[in-house]
Formats: sequence, structure tokens, C-alpha cells
Amino acid sequence: MEELNIAPSKIEIEALKNVVINIGGIEEEEEEWETMGPTPMPGIADLRNWDYKLLERYKPFYAPYCEMCCFCTFGKCDLTGGKKGACGLGMAAQQARFVTIACLIGCSAHTAHGRHLLRKVLKIVGDREINMGTGINIEAPLTRLITGIKPEKLSDFIPVLEYLEEQIAQLLDSTHTGQEGSNLDYESKAYHAGMLDSLGKEVADLIQIVAFDLPKGDPDAPLVEIGMGCVDESKPVILVIGHNVVPSVAVMDYMSDHGLDERIEVAGICCTAIDTTRYSQKAKIVGSIGRQLRFVRSGVADVIMVDEQCIRADILEQAKRIHAPLIATNDKALYGLVDRTNDSVDDIVAILTSGKEPGVVILDPVKAGEVAVRVVQITHEKRKELVNILTDEEFKEYVTMCQNCDANCIVACPQGLPIGEANKAAAKGDTAPLASLFDPCVGCGRCEQVCKKHIPIVDVILKASLPYVKSEKGMIRVGRGPVLDTEIRKVGAPLVLGTIPGIIAIVGCGNYPNGTKDVYRIAKEFAERKYIVVLTGCGAMDAALYRDKDGKTLYEKYPGDFDGGCVLNIGSCVSNAHIHGAAIKVAAIYARRNIRGNYAEIADYILNRVGACGVAWGAMSQKAASIASGVNRIGIPVVIGPHGWKYRRAYLGRKYVDEDWVVYDARDGSKVQIEPAPEHMLVAADTYQEAIPLIARLCFRPTDNSMGRQVKLTHYMDLSMKYLGVYPDDWHIFVRGEADLPLARKEEYLRILKEEHGWGIDLEAKKILSGPVRKMDVGFDATNLEELIKKNE
Repeated sequence: MEELNIAPSKIEIEALKNVVINIGGIEEEEEEWETMGPTPMPGIADLRNWDYKLLERYKPFYAPYCEMCCFCTFGKCDLTGGKKGACGLGMAAQQARFVTIACLIGCSAHTAHGRHLLRKVLKIVGDREINMGTGINIEAPLTRLITGIKPEKLSDFIPVLEYLEEQIAQLLDSTHTGQEGSNLDYESKAYHAGMLDSLGKEVADLIQIVAFDLPKGDPDAPLVEIGMGCVDESKPVILVIGHNVVPSVAVMDYMSDHGLDERIEVAGICCTAIDTTRYSQKAKIVGSIGRQLRFVRSGVADVIMVDEQCIRADILEQAKRIHAPLIATNDKALYGLVDRTNDSVDDIVAILTSGKEPGVVILDPVKAGEVAVRVVQITHEKRKELVNILTDEEFKEYVTMCQNCDANCIVACPQGLPIGEANKAAAKGDTAPLASLFDPCVGCGRCEQVCKKHIPIVDVILKASLPYVKSEKGMIRVGRGPVLDTEIRKVGAPLVLGTIPGIIAIVGCGNYPNGTKDVYRIAKEFAERKYIVVLTGCGAMDAALYRDKDGKTLYEKYPGDFDGGCVLNIGSCVSNAHIHGAAIKVAAIYARRNIRGNYAEIADYILNRVGACGVAWGAMSQKAASIASGVNRIGIPVVIGPHGWKYRRAYLGRKYVDEDWVVYDARDGSKVQIEPAPEHMLVAADTYQEAIPLIARLCFRPTDNSMGRQVKLTHYMDLSMKYLGVYPDDWHIFVRGEADLPLARKEEYLRILKEEHGWGIDLEAKKILSGPVRKMDVGFDATNLEELIKKNE
């Protein structure tokens, strides 16, 4: 082919559209799907101004879990009493640095999960087109919002992951000794890590949805069984634990290909369980992380296969205890086992079934799936005679051995459970107190480590609880995935105006203060009041364990649509991204805001208009910290349980400081004093009774119309009276006029406003003459961003 030489010249391409330019193998196409915003792929400092807007209103409140710094060999340094460490860092900055590191760990877990998924699925299924069905046009709202990329095939996530990985490195660098010295800038960095985490989760979930054809926003996703009692022990049982579903998919595929679906049980713990049931409804869910040690100790599993995240670090020891082979499938958790990835399947099966090795590493998920299925059929037969539950005689011996000293096990227990008293009662024949400890127990096993008599306390409680365990059978709707664009078109206006009072997002781990029923109670209460209740991860599983008087679980009783009065299992931990995505879609679809590379404007919109509140009632892990920080940065408050204080930091608003509650009216740039809505950004509650009214309060937004504010006030007042026995002491600050007052008790509330708060009230005309912070303004266009005023001029 003759080479064409073009002399240097000026080439006019102004009139051309969709130009494809090839430079050294790089192909770029000019995209016109949406105008690029100001912050595509933002760096650490690019959204700092927005972070400071949040931090000025929601001040960091620190509760140091440790008052020393042991990060470097200058230390350890005592930071109490205003003292600084040898590097010059003070207590506040050290706490903020610790939070940043926790968020980075969580963000790294989800991002690395996504990278691992992409690497594996490109080999297994190829570079598939991203097609989320006819109900979804905005396929990746976070990816569009943060990076400005509109992914069309799986490989389009490669530059997104590269961006994430670079930002994680830059953020981690900032935590080195001799770097950042400001607690507020560390908080900004924690926000950045949280935002990156939300993006990493979206990437991971969309990859597995596309690769394995998981539900794409299906409101009628099927129901599956959940609970320790739902597993059929008469069959060979493969227990899968973790968060990365690829090996479990291989298990289901191999069983299906060989006609073994009905002959083998696959049961899961944690998010691998949720995602496996999204792929195949033949699988079952044992439960959340709190059930892990108890179920393994029960000996039901004939093979244990683990991938990554939320796996007990001593899982190999626990597997040995019940004589179940362990298969480790991910390089992040290898447990000192021999890597058999390159060995033949026959050789690996022989090694595991002979007991020559207690477990193996297999980093090829397809091979791991085949090995697990072949091994379980053999080990099940060999293990039939094993008894792992304590006998009656062993149980009596152990409870009698207990001296009820209480000095060690109660102190070691995160819940402070009265183990000694329960053992004392059991020794006299009353096992009910021991059985009652099963659900509030988080299953950590710390009590056993400190028992002077070496009593296997976890096994003792499990034995006493056997009737409960065997009857623990619930139903859960499989993770439906994203919220449909069509659903957003229906609920966008009611959400922004407040007539749907809010979105309640129950997420996070199982470190509850008083057992799993709390999340069921919270979800049930808000579903009955026509809030949109969405759940993910451990919260989604634990809420499914309870039935109403008609024998129905929440998922059986309430529809799975994204609408008021519905209960949705969105999916696993990585599916949390779709909750962010729903809020972003409200801005994009209902308000027609450009979202591409336009983070601050969309976060500002959500903060001021979208009534939503996250609930991480059992938050435990670093992932929960990064999830909350990501939600906070986009303008959604989060309520955590009492153990959440151990994260060391809250974001608390000060409703009594007027200057904290001033926003612009984007119509004319005027400053407007608003009510504290939402009042806090991250706050802990001690009990579910305290949490429920607080959650309702955090759904108030400045732009609620009168009907919406009336609905929200009705629930807030009613919930406070129901759970706390009093009206809240701050309800009046949310009243802008008589139209905001709940109709059923309008006269009563007007009287209270007049007599207790000194408002000017015409009781005869039922009119408010004076008192509110501001009047209701239908056209009020609230914003915290000066640049949005200019847009509207």
C-alpha cells in the first residue's frame, strides 16, 4: 500500500461531528451524550470546597477510642490534654487520619473486588455489552457523575478502576507521617475515600450483573430461603463465605451441568450468599456475619469455600475442628495453605478427601467450583457419623463447670451478655436464659478466649438454642439491583416535595446492640408509614428472619418496587451504590440536572431536596465506614448504632447556631435562614426506640412543600410519642406556617406553639401570625453553592 505523506498544514474540522482520531493506537470519539461538568475524575482537592461546606455545618465530633498514637517509632505519643505527638499532630487530626485510613481500607476492599471481578469475568464471559434493559437508560449514575464516562461494555470500566487505584494511592500517601496536619482536611480526604468507595461498588456490581445476568432492577425478583434452619443436612452441604461471587457461580454452574442441583445444598454467609442467590435460586442463605462462627461450629458444612472479606481469620482452625476441607479462592485470604491452582482436579480432590491437607488454595474459580462439588459428595459420606453439637452430657458438664465468676467473659463480650448467670440457670435445668443469648450474641467467640475453665461458650449457647436455630427459617427477596429510571419518574416529584416522606436505607454489618430484630423493627415501622425502605447486605438478611402474625416476612408482605410502602433488597454490599444512584437519578430525571462530572451540584441538590437517611445500625467494618462517608459526601445523613461510636467521629449539626443554617436562594442570590434540615450528617443512637424518631427527623429537607412537611411532621411527632413517650422538643422549628401542621391535631399543635413556644397564634382563625424561622415559599430554590446562583441569573 502506497504511503501518503501530508505536508504540515492547518486542518479545519469544525464542521465535522463524531470525529474518530487514531493516534498511536489510541482511539477517542467525541461524545455528545451530555455536557461535561467541572470535575470529571476529581482529585483530592477538587471537591474540597464542597466538603468544607458540609464540615462548616456538620462539625466533626471526636470520641477517641484510643488516646495514644502508635503509628511510627517516635511513639507511642500521648495526645491527651491538648498535647501533640512527636510529629506535631494533635488529637483531632490523628482521629481524622484514623478515620481516613479506615475509609481507605473499605474503599480498597470494594475497588479491589471490582478489579478482581473484571479480570476474571473478561476471561470467563468476554467483554460484554452493558445492557441494563428497557427500564434503565442511566446505567451507571456514579460512574457518569464522578468520572464523566458512560460505559458501554465491561472493558470501559478499566479507566474507571485506574482512576480509583491512583486516587487510593494518593490518599494513602497523605496519611504518612509528616503529611497532612489539619483534621478538616483529613475529613475532606475521608469524604473523598467514601466517594471513591461508592464508585468502586458500582463498578463491581455492574460487572457481576452484566457478566452473570443478575436481576437488573427487578421489583418482582424471586424469594429464597434464609436462616440456619433452612439448610437440608441430609444432603452434602457446600458453605460459601465472603463477598466475591465468581467461585460460587462456578459451583452452581458445575452442579447444573452435571444434574446435581437437587442433590447438593449450597448455602452462603455474608454477601456471597446474597449474590449467589441473585444468580441461582437453588442456593440458600444462612445469614449475616454474626451467624458465621455458630453455623460453622454446628458442623453442617461438608466443604467450606471462602473468597474475600468478612471471613473469620481463624476459619481454617474452625474448619479443622469440624473436619471440613477448606478451599481458599482469593489471593487476599490464603490462610497459609498450599497453592494447588495448577494441580489437576483429580489430584486436588484426592488431597482433600484423604485429609492429607486440611485445605488448599485454588485461584482459578472454575476449577475451585468443580473441586468443591466433587469433594463435598465424598466428604459428606465420611462425615455422617461426626457429631459436632454438644451432647446432653457434655452440655451439662460445661455449664456445671462454670464458676459464674463473670470477671472475664462479660468484660470480653462486646455486648456484655450475662453468660455466667445463664450458665448457672442451665446447671439447674433452665436453659432459656442461655438460649436467649443466641440472637444478641454477635458470634465473635471472645468469651471463650478468656474463660478460666476453657468452656466452649459458643457451643454451649448453640446447644441451648437448638430449637430456635432449627426453626430459624425466613424468606428474602433476592437482590434486585438498580432502581429503574421508570420508577424514578414515578416517585421523583413526591420525594422532592416530601409527600413520600423519605428513603430509609438500611445497610451495614451485624454488630447490633441487641440482636437482629432491631433492623426488622426499623424496616417494618417505616414501611408501614409509606417510606421507601431499601436494604442491602447483612441488614437485608437479618430483616428477613422474622414473620408477622400472618406468618409473612417483610419481603413477602411488602412489594419490591421503589415506591412508598415498599421493601427492597437491593443486593450485597457493592449494591449499596444503587442507593446513591437512585438519589442521583432523581436529580437527573426529575430535575433534569446534568450529572456528567458534576458532583458538587448534584450533592447540593440531594442535600436540599431528596429526603433520605441511611441506617447502619450494626456497622462494624472499615467498609461500613467508607460506605457512610460516601453517602455523607453526596448529602445523605446516616444513623449508626451505639457500637458506631468506635469509629471515633460523628458529624453533628448545631441547630441552635443560626449562622450554620443559611443557604442561598438560587433565584436571586439572597440568603435565607432555614430550619436544621437535615440536622446531622452522621450520628449515633443507643436504642432502636431512640433511632426511629431520629431517622424520621433526618428526612426533613428545606424544599419540602406544605403537604410533604405535614406528612413528615405527622410521622416525626407520632414516632416520638410512640417510642419515647413525649413530643420532640424541636418539632416547632420545622413549622413554616399553619399549612405544615398535621390536620388531625392542628388545634392542639397551635395551642402548644402559643403556650409553650410563645408564637403569635390566632386560635380562632387557626393562623400563625409570628414565630417560624421562615415562611413557606413554593419556588424556593435552595443551594449552598454560589456558582449555582450565577447559573440562574
